[in-house]
Amino acid sequence: MSIPVQLRDSVRLLGAGGLLNGFAFESRAGGARRALLKNGTELEVFDLDELFTGERAPSVVFPMPWPGWDWGVHSVSPDGTFAVFSGQREVRAVAADGRTLWQYRHGCWDQEIGHLHTGDEQQVCRGSEHGSCRVSDDGRLVWAHVVDPETEYDELWVVLDARDGRELARLPLDSVTSGSHHLSHPDGVHMALDIGMGQDGILLYWGRWDGEKLTTWDLNETMDRILMDVHQEHAGFLTVEHYGQDMTLHALDGAVLAEGEPPEAEEDEDPTCWDWSCGFVDADTVIGSTTEYDDEGGDPRHWLLDARTLEIRGLLAYPDGPVDGFARPLGDGTWLTYDESTSTLHRWSLAAPPAAS
Repeated sequence: MSIPVQLRDSVRLLGAGGLLNGFAFESRAGGARRALLKNGTELEVFDLDELFTGERAPSVVFPMPWPGWDWGVHSVSPDGTFAVFSGQREVRAVAADGRTLWQYRHGCWDQEIGHLHTGDEQQVCRGSEHGSCRVSDDGRLVWAHVVDPETEYDELWVVLDARDGRELARLPLDSVTSGSHHLSHPDGVHMALDIGMGQDGILLYWGRWDGEKLTTWDLNETMDRILMDVHQEHAGFLTVEHYGQDMTLHALDGAVLAEGEPPEAEEDEDPTCWDWSCGFVDADTVIGSTTEYDDEGGDPRHWLLDARTLEIRGLLAYPDGPVDGFARPLGDGTWLTYDESTSTLHRWSLAAPPAAS
């Protein structure tokens, strides 16, 4: 079944392709949605709603702290007054005027035991491993994935005071990371950490800080899954199996609420798998794609699924034919795609039903 869609808005925005993998996309409790895009030595922050109503300038711009460091997943406070950067050797909070507000030093993400740091303290070491950070929805905490400064190898999940970078709590991790990202729950209380370890799989944690105690859920005994999305009207979260074999809806404790198999392959095609990109269009529907697995079998395809059962409702039919790349659902009934050839960000929705005659 084909499901027609309609174009809602388009805007030219260089580098916005990063929004589709989630690392440059930041949503907040209450519906705020922002793009965090690196432009040279600056981090530009765009309000997506303002962007699509004609405001082309970023709402705030932060200078990047470390020349030459291109990794890490960063975050901006809900009020936009400061950004927190995940560096190779530290987490740093920076005001919009470039002032350093605080620094939290940690071990080096180079992952080479015993290597020397010579010369400039901010020298960038070889290697692409990185951590991530996230400002809480109330702006009071910073959650960060770092290397233990004492062992220089073990990894930690730390909770920091957003005012001064003081460590409030830590959780030792059993990970050897390639990269990670955070996702805040719409309840404004829970935070998730998703750790990618390349061929060694995925680790997933949920945590909560009540002002005195850090409580965490380790979901890794039964899971090897990539955390994708959570919707404010659902109690749980959405994941994709490490190799795209299925999509799953979970309760917050990890229990499986529904499973969605990828669409059946056409005759003479290899088995279809889900991409590492999916999410809630709204409380009732989910988008999943088979873009990576369609490269040799035809055009990229986006699929609409029931949000509670993860049964496939149909294939999305774009008015001018298939679009390139992934889709980034926004949770409000719309989703984004990006045309690399024209640097254009498009926002879509399901087509309105024909008017009754």
